[in-house]
Amino acid sequence: MPIRVAITEDRIEYRKSLESVLSLETDFVVAGSFPDATSLLDAAARAHERSAERPWEVVLMDIAMPRMSGIEATRKLKAIFPDVAVVILTVFEEPQTILEAICAGADGYLLKKTSAPELIEQIHVVAAGGSPMTAEVARKVIVLLRGGEDATVAEPALGLSDRELQVLKGLSDGLSYKRIAGVAGISIHTVRTYIRRIYRKLQVTTGTEAVSRAAKAGLI
Repeated sequence: MPIRVAITEDRIEYRKSLESVLSLETDFVVAGSFPDATSLLDAAARAHERSAERPWEVVLMDIAMPRMSGIEATRKLKAIFPDVAVVILTVFEEPQTILEAICAGADGYLLKKTSAPELIEQIHVVAAGGSPMTAEVARKVIVLLRGGEDATVAEPALGLSDRELQVLKGLSDGLSYKRIAGVAGISIHTVRTYIRRIYRKLQVTTGTEAVSRAAKAGLI
C-alpha cells in the first residue's frame, strides 16, 4: 500500500512542486493538499467523524502560514490523530522554533532546501517510525540537549535583531507606529516591515501575541 501523504503549505508554487515530486513515486499518494493549517484541521476533523482511522500516514507541515502556525496545527492535529507522523518542512532554523515544534509533537524537522531525493528518503524514514532531521537541525538539537557552550548563545532573542527588539519594545510600551518610528529614527513603512518580520519569526498574527511571547522569553 502506498504511503498517504498530506501537504500543508501556503505558497502555491512550492505546494505544487511537492505534489509533483511525490506523484512521481509509486510508494506515495498525495491524499491531501492544503493552503493553510485550518483547512488541514477541518479535513482531519471530518475524517475523524467518519472513522477512527487516520486519513494520512505522514503530513508535511510548513510553519509560517496565515491564521495559524504549523506548530500550533501540529499540536491540534496530534490531539485528533496521535499516530499521524508530522514532518515540519520549513525555512526556519532557529533552535527555539525547532524545540517548540518538537514539543508540539513534530516527528521530524526538515529544511526546505532539502533535495527531492533526500525528502523522499526521509518521508520513508518517518513512515517507518523514525524521526528525520536535516543535518543542521540535528546538530542544533544536540547542542540544546547537551546544554553546551553553544546553547547559551543559540538565538536567545528568538531570532529577532536588535532593531526588531526595539520595535517590539515600543509595541509593549503602547506606542503608536508613528511614535515608534520617531524614537527609532526610521519611517513608519520601515516599522511596518519590522513588525511583519517579528510576526513571521515568532509565528504570531497580532501585536498582543508578539508582546506576550517576548515577555515570556524575558526579552521585554
